[in-house]
Amino acid sequence: MATLLHIDTSLNGENSHSRAVTAAFRKAWQSEHPQGRVIYRDLDTDPVPHLRAAAYYAGYTAPAEQSPEERAAFALRAQLIEEAEAADVILLGAPMHNYSIPSTLKAWLDHVFTVGRTAMTEAPSLAGKPAVVVTSRGGSYQEGTPQHGNDYVQSYLRQALGTGLGLDVTFIVPELTMAPTVPAMAGLVPLFEASRTASLAAAESHARELVTRPAA
Repeated sequence: MATLLHIDTSLNGENSHSRAVTAAFRKAWQSEHPQGRVIYRDLDTDPVPHLRAAAYYAGYTAPAEQSPEERAAFALRAQLIEEAEAADVILLGAPMHNYSIPSTLKAWLDHVFTVGRTAMTEAPSLAGKPAVVVTSRGGSYQEGTPQHGNDYVQSYLRQALGTGLGLDVTFIVPELTMAPTVPAMAGLVPLFEASRTASLAAAESHARELVTRPAA
């Protein structure tokens, strides 16, 4: 059964731009997989805790060799890793928060990033799996803009998801999302609208493209 792991992190609920785009991707993906399964996590309403020492060090012990205490400490990490391993596609909503990713997404990554299983091993368990990241931002960080070079979302996630976990990462970037509400940005509203339209279209087309992409 085809499986999509869909993770949202925006704190803006129904007003979220990243959620609108992840929803478009999910809808298109489900239309292509009517019998498919979606594993959904909303890390804003139900965040995972920060990684603690007991759970971290338990990850260095093979599951079959873990003590009852280690197994209990590692239980949430195991669940999050297994959800990612079960997915054919991972969909992440990652709006920019102060130039970087939401802390809730960082907590999820810390649990999933496990040496010898998902990372830092010859055959990471998530290697080659497609990951689609929707990273919205209030302004623009494109080349030629005043903020160019200050986007640490894509650079970090390219390293963590791509290099670290071996995922095949695609970014969809709705930008200038503050233009409709900030008077000083009123002149940028047409660019915001164009970015939003392009992002929704990219989400839908990429969801359908993944259906026909040959397996890695």
